[in-house]
Amino acid sequence: MRRQPVVIESSTGRVVPKSAAATSAPVAWEHIDPRAQRAGRLASSSTAQTGGHGPARGSEYAVLLRRVRQAGLLDRRLRYYAWKSAVTAVAFVAGWAAFVLVGDSWWQLGVAAFLAVVFAQIAFLGHDAGHRQIFGSRRANYLFGVIAGNLGIGLSIGWWVSNHNRHHAHPNTEGADPDVMGVLAHSGDRAREGKGFRRLIFRYQGWLFFPMLFLEAGSLHYASVRAVLRWAIPNRIWEAVLLAAHAAGYLAAVFLVLSPGKAVAFIVVQQGLFGFYMGCTFAPNHKGMEVLAEGESTDFLRRQVLTSRNVRGGWLVDAALGGLNYQIEHHLFPSMPRANLRRAQPMVEEFCLELQVPYCQTGLLDSYRQALSHLHTVGKLARPLPLG
Repeated sequence: MRRQPVVIESSTGRVVPKSAAATSAPVAWEHIDPRAQRAGRLASSSTAQTGGHGPARGSEYAVLLRRVRQAGLLDRRLRYYAWKSAVTAVAFVAGWAAFVLVGDSWWQLGVAAFLAVVFAQIAFLGHDAGHRQIFGSRRANYLFGVIAGNLGIGLSIGWWVSNHNRHHAHPNTEGADPDVMGVLAHSGDRAREGKGFRRLIFRYQGWLFFPMLFLEAGSLHYASVRAVLRWAIPNRIWEAVLLAAHAAGYLAAVFLVLSPGKAVAFIVVQQGLFGFYMGCTFAPNHKGMEVLAEGESTDFLRRQVLTSRNVRGGWLVDAALGGLNYQIEHHLFPSMPRANLRRAQPMVEEFCLELQVPYCQTGLLDSYRQALSHLHTVGKLARPLPLG
């Protein structure tokens, strides 16, 4: 059974239900789901929405925002992104050059694994562009995103921004966050409501989670194509053209160099590992953290902190997870350049300690253990399958 969400009042130290908490919700990023604005779930201050002058001075988040801004942690890091993009581009070109040189050989499965990692690194850069972490200009970030996403790895940046912004506005909120309304059940209520094949998935989701990640890339490609065909995303024609160019170039290269059997094996390995890698970076972020009911009210800072988990590690973990291991800081400041998240982490943790707001941080393996344990516990609440 899901725990009743609570918050700790900074002034009195009392533990109270979130539904009884104050509902100020300052927003520090530019991408806000219009439906959320109309519903009044987020702060209505225009300066808060644009990040121009921050939210009202009286809010706790405003205090943290001022500290972060004064430390220069919201400033652009163009040099960082220049070398990061250059290294990733070189790896991308090198991977396809190796593909051509190796030729019609089963050794191509090793190249497929390498390109899966490179595709994920490109996806991280597209993620940063979608949050406007790279450039100050909306247009420049969008152009970077469509080149990296649509053309580079076959994922629509327009679809991703729309979908991902809903997640940031309502993290771990059933009925509002698309990331918790997919194939898995994150709360007992949803697990008990599962029917048919979905009930089967819910029941065994703890065991099925990692195997299903190999299908993640296919799901992302499908969602991208569906979005450019059906959604009213900006520049949908150009996005569709670039997605088609990626698919044509990818398939032509694979089937021209490899025999049909090896070509299919290459695609399965490369796309399977790409999806698995992406899924493994998402798993620690929110699974096993507080799940909120739709319409449940809490302030912006607690909504982001209590539903997110950080993953400790050095530069290797930072690089492997694309900075998403600083999930709390990223959710509080989505436009903060990736390179600054590590510097912001101790500042945010200290601030949460001042407010007595729980701040979750753990190791990589333990984050997976917590996520799987949560999925397994929730899955057992799904109705047993009928016998016979």
